[in-house]
Amino acid sequence: MIGKLKGILDSVSSDSAIIDVQGVGYVIFAPTRVLGNLPGPGEAITLSIETVVREDMIRLYGFENEAERDWFRALQSVQGVGAKVAMEILSVLTLSDVANAITLQDSAMVARAKGVGPKLAKRIVSELKDRAPTSAVVIPIGTAIKGGVKVTEPAPEVLARADAISALVNLGYPEAMASNAIASIMGRSEDVPEVKALIREGLKELAN
Repeated sequence: MIGKLKGILDSVSSDSAIIDVQGVGYVIFAPTRVLGNLPGPGEAITLSIETVVREDMIRLYGFENEAERDWFRALQSVQGVGAKVAMEILSVLTLSDVANAITLQDSAMVARAKGVGPKLAKRIVSELKDRAPTSAVVIPIGTAIKGGVKVTEPAPEVLARADAISALVNLGYPEAMASNAIASIMGRSEDVPEVKALIREGLKELAN
């Protein structure tokens, strides 16, 4: 099994790249978003690899990091999602997008991917809400202007949600239950509630 490849980028096509590792060219299939972020041919490159072995083929899938590879694996644990569909999802959605879609049970976001219909999208966000890969937790980042300088920082709703979930976990609730409770509350609210209000409503939600 190959878990990582480090070599020189030889070429890039619409769905794959060839990495030269000490004279051996490996064909690596990757999400279009990953392929678009690759350096130019002749540059050094390192990708996390998922090796898929079948009776009629051996195929290598490449990702920018282990978290992305973990999501690739997790997505395929859902019935109806194979490597092709998982690749399509990771081609149009960042890890932050996927994590948010599952946390907020936003199936419409997942349905943006080619080959993912409404029913499959709902199954994906439903089945992964309690078993998202722990190594793939991502905090979405927004842009703000401070002192005339553009900086990146977590969006207010993301910070509020993270703080509320952390508080509920510290009170003894499982992270998946706390996350689902906060997602439910925020899904019903047009404005971003304060953290204290989120925790209070989260306790009520978990008590039902």
